[in-house]
Amino acid sequence: MNNTLFTFPKPENEPVLGYKPGSAERKEIRKALDELYNMVTDIPAIIGGKEVRTAETGTLVMPTENHHVLAKYYKVGENEVKMAIDAAMKAHEEWANTPWLDRASVMLKIATLISGKYRWLINAATMLGQGKTTMQAEIDSACELVDFLRYNAYYASQIYSDQPCSDKGTLNYVTYRPMEGFVFAITPFNFTSIASNLCLSPVLMGNVCIWKPSTTAMLSNYLLMKIYKEAGLPDGVVNFLPGSGSLIGKVAFADKNLCGVHFTGSTGTFNSFWKSIGDNIANYRTYPKIVGETGGKDFIFAHKSANADQVATAIVRSAFEFQGQKCSAASRAYVPASMWPKVKTIVKK
Repeated sequence: MNNTLFTFPKPENEPVLGYKPGSAERKEIRKALDELYNMVTDIPAIIGGKEVRTAETGTLVMPTENHHVLAKYYKVGENEVKMAIDAAMKAHEEWANTPWLDRASVMLKIATLISGKYRWLINAATMLGQGKTTMQAEIDSACELVDFLRYNAYYASQIYSDQPCSDKGTLNYVTYRPMEGFVFAITPFNFTSIASNLCLSPVLMGNVCIWKPSTTAMLSNYLLMKIYKEAGLPDGVVNFLPGSGSLIGKVAFADKNLCGVHFTGSTGTFNSFWKSIGDNIANYRTYPKIVGETGGKDFIFAHKSANADQVATAIVRSAFEFQGQKCSAASRAYVPASMWPKVKTIVKK
Protein backbone atom coordinates (compact mmCIF):
# COMPACT_ATOMS: atom_id res chain seq x y z
CA MET A 1 0.00 0.00 0.00
CA ASN A 2 1.36 3.39 -0.99
CA ASN A 3 0.48 5.98 1.65
CA THR A 4 2.94 8.61 0.44
CA LEU A 5 1.73 12.20 0.48
CA PHE A 6 3.42 13.87 -2.47
CA THR A 7 3.33 17.45 -3.71
CA PHE A 8 5.02 18.40 -6.96
CA PRO A 9 7.35 21.40 -6.72
CA LYS A 10 6.56 24.38 -8.90
CA PRO A 11 8.29 23.69 -12.24
CA GLU A 12 10.47 26.01 -14.25
CA ASN A 13 9.47 26.94 -17.78
CA GLU A 14 10.97 24.81 -20.53
CA PRO A 15 13.92 26.75 -22.02
CA VAL A 16 13.34 28.10 -25.55
CA LEU A 17 16.12 27.05 -27.93
CA GLY A 18 17.53 29.63 -30.32
CA TYR A 19 18.19 27.62 -33.53
CA LYS A 20 21.14 29.83 -34.43
CA PRO A 21 23.16 28.97 -37.57
CA GLY A 22 25.53 26.11 -36.80
CA SER A 23 23.71 25.12 -33.59
CA ALA A 24 22.91 21.49 -32.78
CA GLU A 25 19.17 22.19 -32.64
CA ARG A 26 19.22 23.78 -36.10
CA LYS A 27 20.79 20.63 -37.56
CA GLU A 28 18.24 18.43 -35.78
CA ILE A 29 15.21 20.42 -36.95
CA ARG A 30 16.43 20.32 -40.55
CA LYS A 31 16.77 16.53 -40.37
CA ALA A 32 13.24 16.23 -38.96
CA LEU A 33 11.82 18.56 -41.62
CA ASP A 34 13.46 16.53 -44.38
CA GLU A 35 12.14 13.29 -42.91
CA LEU A 36 8.51 14.43 -42.72
CA TYR A 37 8.62 16.36 -46.01
CA ASN A 38 9.88 13.38 -48.00
CA MET A 39 7.23 10.91 -46.85
CA VAL A 40 3.45 10.65 -46.82
CA THR A 41 2.42 9.77 -43.28
CA ASP A 42 -0.42 7.29 -42.96
CA ILE A 43 -2.80 8.51 -40.22
CA PRO A 44 -5.48 6.10 -38.99
CA ALA A 45 -8.06 6.65 -36.32
CA ILE A 46 -6.92 5.24 -32.97
CA ILE A 47 -9.72 3.62 -30.99
CA GLY A 48 -9.04 1.65 -27.84
CA GLY A 49 -5.35 1.67 -28.73
CA LYS A 50 -5.96 0.04 -32.12
CA GLU A 51 -5.41 1.62 -35.53
CA VAL A 52 -8.65 1.85 -37.53
CA ARG A 53 -8.71 2.51 -41.28
CA THR A 54 -11.90 3.28 -43.14
CA ALA A 55 -12.88 3.43 -46.80
CA GLU A 56 -13.14 7.22 -46.83
CA THR A 57 -9.82 9.07 -46.83
CA GLY A 58 -8.51 12.60 -47.01
CA THR A 59 -5.14 14.24 -47.57
CA LEU A 60 -3.21 16.79 -45.55
CA VAL A 61 -1.22 19.29 -47.59
CA MET A 62 1.25 21.97 -46.60
CA PRO A 63 -0.43 25.38 -46.23
CA THR A 64 2.65 27.02 -47.78
CA GLU A 65 2.97 24.43 -50.57
CA ASN A 66 -0.55 23.25 -51.15
CA HIS A 67 0.36 20.79 -53.89
CA HIS A 68 2.62 18.87 -51.50
CA VAL A 69 0.87 16.04 -49.64
CA LEU A 70 2.17 15.42 -46.12
CA ALA A 71 -0.27 12.76 -44.96
CA LYS A 72 -3.18 10.54 -45.82
CA TYR A 73 -5.81 10.12 -43.12
CA TYR A 74 -8.88 7.96 -42.63
CA LYS A 75 -12.22 9.61 -41.87
CA VAL A 76 -14.36 7.98 -39.20
CA GLY A 77 -18.08 7.34 -39.61
CA GLU A 78 -20.83 7.05 -37.02
CA ASN A 79 -19.89 3.44 -36.20
CA GLU A 80 -16.29 4.40 -35.42
CA VAL A 81 -17.43 7.26 -33.18
CA LYS A 82 -19.63 4.84 -31.24
CA MET A 83 -16.70 2.42 -31.01
CA ALA A 84 -14.55 5.22 -29.58
CA ILE A 85 -17.16 6.11 -26.97
CA ASP A 86 -17.42 2.43 -26.00
CA ALA A 87 -13.63 2.17 -25.75
CA ALA A 88 -13.46 5.28 -23.58
CA MET A 89 -16.18 4.01 -21.25
CA LYS A 90 -14.46 0.62 -21.03
CA ALA A 91 -11.24 2.35 -19.94
CA HIS A 92 -13.06 4.72 -17.57
CA GLU A 93 -13.22 2.71 -14.35
CA GLU A 94 -9.62 1.51 -14.33
CA TRP A 95 -8.21 4.93 -15.24
CA ALA A 96 -10.45 6.74 -12.73
CA ASN A 97 -9.18 4.41 -10.01
CA THR A 98 -5.53 4.76 -11.00
CA PRO A 99 -3.70 6.71 -8.25
CA TRP A 100 -3.38 10.34 -9.24
CA LEU A 101 0.38 10.25 -8.76
CA ASP A 102 0.60 7.47 -11.36
CA ARG A 103 -1.54 9.50 -13.77
CA ALA A 104 0.66 12.55 -13.22
CA SER A 105 3.75 10.42 -13.80
CA VAL A 106 2.45 9.52 -17.27
CA MET A 107 1.98 13.22 -18.02
CA LEU A 108 5.53 13.99 -16.90
CA LYS A 109 6.86 11.12 -19.03
CA ILE A 110 5.10 12.66 -22.04
CA ALA A 111 6.74 16.00 -21.18
CA THR A 112 10.16 14.33 -21.01
CA LEU A 113 9.69 12.68 -24.41
CA ILE A 114 8.57 15.93 -26.06
CA SER A 115 11.31 18.07 -24.51
CA GLY A 116 13.94 15.58 -25.66
CA LYS A 117 13.48 12.62 -28.00
CA TYR A 118 10.56 14.01 -30.01
CA ARG A 119 11.25 17.73 -29.84
CA TRP A 120 12.43 18.02 -33.43
CA LEU A 121 9.70 15.86 -34.93
CA ILE A 122 6.82 17.58 -33.12
CA ASN A 123 8.22 20.99 -34.09
CA ALA A 124 8.76 19.91 -37.70
CA ALA A 125 5.23 18.50 -37.91
CA THR A 126 3.86 21.81 -36.60
CA MET A 127 5.96 23.79 -39.05
CA LEU A 128 5.05 21.76 -42.14
CA GLY A 129 1.44 20.98 -41.30
CA GLN A 130 0.41 24.23 -39.62
CA GLY A 131 2.66 26.75 -41.34
CA LYS A 132 4.63 27.94 -38.32
CA THR A 133 8.15 29.29 -38.25
CA THR A 134 10.86 27.47 -36.31
CA MET A 135 10.55 29.84 -33.36
CA GLN A 136 6.74 29.75 -33.33
CA ALA A 137 6.83 25.95 -33.31
CA GLU A 138 9.52 25.85 -30.62
CA ILE A 139 7.46 28.08 -28.36
CA ASP A 140 4.20 26.20 -29.07
CA SER A 141 4.71 22.50 -29.72
CA ALA A 142 7.78 22.09 -27.53
CA CYS A 143 7.92 24.63 -24.72
CA GLU A 144 4.28 25.53 -24.06
CA LEU A 145 3.17 21.93 -24.44
CA VAL A 146 5.80 20.75 -21.96
CA ASP A 147 4.88 23.58 -19.58
CA PHE A 148 1.21 22.59 -19.71
CA LEU A 149 2.08 19.03 -18.71
CA ARG A 150 4.45 19.95 -15.88
CA TYR A 151 2.39 22.79 -14.45
CA ASN A 152 -0.79 20.71 -14.64
CA ALA A 153 0.83 18.05 -12.46
CA TYR A 154 1.90 20.76 -10.04
CA TYR A 155 -1.59 22.29 -9.89
CA ALA A 156 -3.20 18.86 -9.55
CA SER A 157 -1.14 18.25 -6.42
CA GLN A 158 -2.44 21.56 -5.03
CA ILE A 159 -6.06 20.66 -5.86
CA TYR A 160 -5.85 17.28 -4.17
CA SER A 161 -4.18 18.72 -1.08
CA ASP A 162 -6.79 21.50 -0.70
CA GLN A 163 -8.95 20.29 2.17
CA PRO A 164 -11.57 21.96 4.39
CA CYS A 165 -10.92 22.91 7.99
CA SER A 166 -12.02 20.52 10.74
CA ASP A 167 -13.55 21.49 14.08
CA LYS A 168 -13.03 19.69 17.38
CA GLY A 169 -14.35 16.16 17.28
CA THR A 170 -14.85 16.16 13.51
CA LEU A 171 -12.77 15.32 10.46
CA ASN A 172 -13.78 17.10 7.29
CA TYR A 173 -12.21 16.07 4.00
CA VAL A 174 -12.99 16.13 0.30
CA THR A 175 -12.46 13.29 -2.14
CA TYR A 176 -12.04 14.41 -5.73
CA ARG A 177 -13.25 12.00 -8.37
CA PRO A 178 -13.48 12.07 -12.17
CA MET A 179 -16.69 12.81 -14.00
CA GLU A 180 -19.07 10.02 -14.93
CA GLY A 181 -18.68 9.65 -18.67
CA PHE A 182 -16.37 10.84 -21.44
CA VAL A 183 -14.98 14.26 -22.35
CA PHE A 184 -15.34 15.36 -25.98
CA ALA A 185 -12.24 17.38 -26.99
CA ILE A 186 -12.46 19.44 -30.18
CA THR A 187 -9.08 21.02 -30.82
CA PRO A 188 -7.81 23.91 -33.00
CA PHE A 189 -5.47 24.10 -35.97
CA ASN A 190 -3.18 26.79 -34.67
CA PHE A 191 -1.65 25.49 -31.42
CA THR A 192 -0.29 21.97 -30.99
CA SER A 193 0.09 22.67 -27.28
CA ILE A 194 -3.60 23.55 -26.88
CA ALA A 195 -4.63 20.44 -28.82
CA SER A 196 -2.70 18.31 -26.36
CA ASN A 197 -3.88 20.22 -23.30
CA LEU A 198 -7.58 19.99 -24.17
CA CYS A 199 -7.21 16.20 -24.08
CA LEU A 200 -4.69 15.65 -21.32
CA SER A 201 -5.81 18.14 -18.66
CA PRO A 202 -9.06 16.20 -18.04
CA VAL A 203 -7.19 12.92 -18.48
CA LEU A 204 -4.75 13.88 -15.71
CA MET A 205 -7.71 14.20 -13.36
CA GLY A 206 -8.90 10.66 -14.17
CA ASN A 207 -11.25 11.30 -17.08
CA VAL A 208 -11.37 9.62 -20.50
CA CYS A 209 -11.60 11.41 -23.82
CA ILE A 210 -12.62 11.19 -27.45
CA TRP A 211 -10.57 13.59 -29.54
CA LYS A 212 -11.60 15.36 -32.75
CA PRO A 213 -8.37 16.94 -34.06
CA SER A 214 -8.35 19.76 -36.57
CA THR A 215 -7.72 18.40 -40.06
CA THR A 216 -4.90 20.87 -40.72
CA ALA A 217 -3.16 19.93 -37.45
CA MET A 218 -3.50 16.20 -38.06
CA LEU A 219 0.21 15.47 -38.51
CA SER A 220 1.39 16.92 -35.19
CA ASN A 221 -1.69 15.61 -33.37
CA TYR A 222 -1.16 12.05 -34.63
CA LEU A 223 2.45 12.22 -33.46
CA LEU A 224 1.15 13.24 -30.03
CA MET A 225 -0.98 10.09 -29.90
CA LYS A 226 2.09 7.95 -30.59
CA ILE A 227 3.99 9.75 -27.82
CA TYR A 228 1.12 9.20 -25.38
CA LYS A 229 1.26 5.48 -26.14
CA GLU A 230 5.02 5.32 -25.63
CA ALA A 231 4.71 7.17 -22.31
CA GLY A 232 2.34 4.52 -20.97
CA LEU A 233 -1.11 6.09 -21.35
CA PRO A 234 -3.50 3.10 -21.30
CA ASP A 235 -5.46 2.19 -24.41
CA GLY A 236 -8.87 3.82 -24.67
CA VAL A 237 -8.15 6.74 -22.35
CA VAL A 238 -7.74 9.01 -25.39
CA ASN A 239 -9.35 8.00 -28.70
CA PHE A 240 -8.25 9.83 -31.86
CA LEU A 241 -10.96 10.51 -34.46
CA PRO A 242 -10.06 12.20 -37.76
CA GLY A 243 -13.02 13.22 -39.89
CA SER A 244 -16.04 15.46 -40.09
CA GLY A 245 -16.63 17.55 -36.99
CA SER A 246 -20.38 17.70 -37.61
CA LEU A 247 -20.64 13.91 -37.94
CA ILE A 248 -18.53 13.20 -34.88
CA GLY A 249 -20.35 15.86 -32.88
CA LYS A 250 -23.76 14.51 -33.89
CA VAL A 251 -22.95 11.14 -32.34
CA ALA A 252 -21.04 12.48 -29.32
CA PHE A 253 -23.66 15.06 -28.31
CA ALA A 254 -26.44 12.49 -28.54
CA ASP A 255 -24.70 9.96 -26.29
CA LYS A 256 -25.97 9.65 -22.71
CA ASN A 257 -22.38 9.33 -21.39
CA LEU A 258 -21.22 12.76 -22.55
CA CYS A 259 -19.97 14.50 -19.41
CA GLY A 260 -17.80 17.31 -20.72
CA VAL A 261 -16.76 19.37 -23.73
CA HIS A 262 -13.30 20.93 -24.09
CA PHE A 263 -13.03 23.25 -27.07
CA THR A 264 -10.96 25.99 -28.68
CA GLY A 265 -12.28 27.60 -31.85
CA SER A 266 -14.88 30.00 -33.16
CA THR A 267 -17.67 31.51 -31.12
CA GLY A 268 -20.27 30.34 -33.63
CA THR A 269 -19.15 26.73 -33.39
CA PHE A 270 -19.10 26.87 -29.59
CA ASN A 271 -22.63 28.30 -29.57
CA SER A 272 -23.80 25.43 -31.76
CA PHE A 273 -22.28 22.95 -29.29
CA TRP A 274 -24.08 24.61 -26.40
CA LYS A 275 -27.37 24.41 -28.30
CA SER A 276 -26.86 20.71 -29.12
CA ILE A 277 -26.18 19.97 -25.47
CA GLY A 278 -29.28 21.91 -24.43
CA ASP A 279 -31.41 20.02 -26.94
CA ASN A 280 -30.16 16.70 -25.51
CA ILE A 281 -30.05 17.66 -21.84
CA ALA A 282 -32.77 15.21 -20.78
CA ASN A 283 -30.82 12.29 -22.27
CA TYR A 284 -27.59 12.65 -20.29
CA ARG A 285 -26.64 10.77 -17.15
CA THR A 286 -25.21 14.00 -15.73
CA TYR A 287 -25.00 17.68 -16.64
CA PRO A 288 -22.07 18.07 -19.08
CA LYS A 289 -19.36 20.55 -18.12
CA ILE A 290 -18.78 22.92 -21.06
CA VAL A 291 -15.44 24.68 -21.42
CA GLY A 292 -14.70 26.77 -24.51
CA GLU A 293 -12.09 29.31 -25.56
CA THR A 294 -13.19 31.41 -28.52
CA GLY A 295 -12.05 34.54 -30.35
CA GLY A 296 -10.73 37.46 -28.34
CA LYS A 297 -9.83 41.11 -28.79
CA ASP A 298 -6.33 41.45 -27.35
CA PHE A 299 -4.80 44.91 -27.26
CA ILE A 300 -1.52 46.75 -26.84
CA PHE A 301 -1.49 49.69 -24.42
CA ALA A 302 1.53 51.92 -24.81
CA HIS A 303 2.61 54.45 -22.19
CA LYS A 304 4.09 57.74 -23.34
CA SER A 305 7.45 56.69 -21.86
CA ALA A 306 7.63 53.57 -24.08
CA ASN A 307 10.21 53.14 -26.82
CA ALA A 308 8.55 53.81 -30.19
CA ASP A 309 10.63 51.19 -32.02
CA GLN A 310 9.67 48.52 -29.52
CA VAL A 311 6.00 49.49 -29.66
CA ALA A 312 6.01 49.26 -33.46
CA THR A 313 7.77 45.90 -33.37
CA ALA A 314 5.23 44.58 -30.85
CA ILE A 315 2.33 45.76 -33.02
CA VAL A 316 3.63 44.08 -36.17
CA ARG A 317 4.64 40.82 -34.52
CA SER A 318 1.59 40.38 -32.34
CA ALA A 319 -0.93 41.36 -35.00
CA PHE A 320 0.55 39.75 -38.11
CA GLU A 321 2.89 36.95 -37.08
CA PHE A 322 1.29 33.65 -38.15
CA GLN A 323 -1.17 35.94 -40.04
CA GLY A 324 -2.71 36.82 -36.69
CA GLN A 325 -4.27 33.36 -36.57
CA LYS A 326 -3.91 32.83 -32.85
CA CYS A 327 -5.87 33.79 -29.79
CA SER A 328 -2.94 35.80 -28.43
CA ALA A 329 -2.77 38.08 -31.51
CA ALA A 330 -3.36 41.78 -30.88
CA SER A 331 -6.24 43.34 -32.80
CA ARG A 332 -5.94 46.91 -31.56
CA ALA A 333 -3.40 49.30 -30.06
CA TYR A 334 -3.77 52.33 -27.80
CA VAL A 335 -0.85 54.67 -28.53
CA PRO A 336 -0.36 58.21 -27.15
CA ALA A 337 -0.91 60.92 -29.77
CA SER A 338 2.60 62.27 -29.17
CA MET A 339 4.13 58.92 -30.07
CA TRP A 340 1.80 57.79 -32.84
CA PRO A 341 3.42 59.53 -35.87
CA LYS A 342 6.76 57.81 -35.25
CA VAL A 343 5.16 54.44 -34.44
CA LYS A 344 2.97 54.65 -37.55
CA THR A 345 5.97 55.38 -39.77
CA ILE A 346 7.90 52.39 -38.42
CA VAL A 347 4.91 50.04 -38.72
CA LYS A 348 4.33 51.05 -42.35
CA LYS A 349 7.91 50.11 -43.22
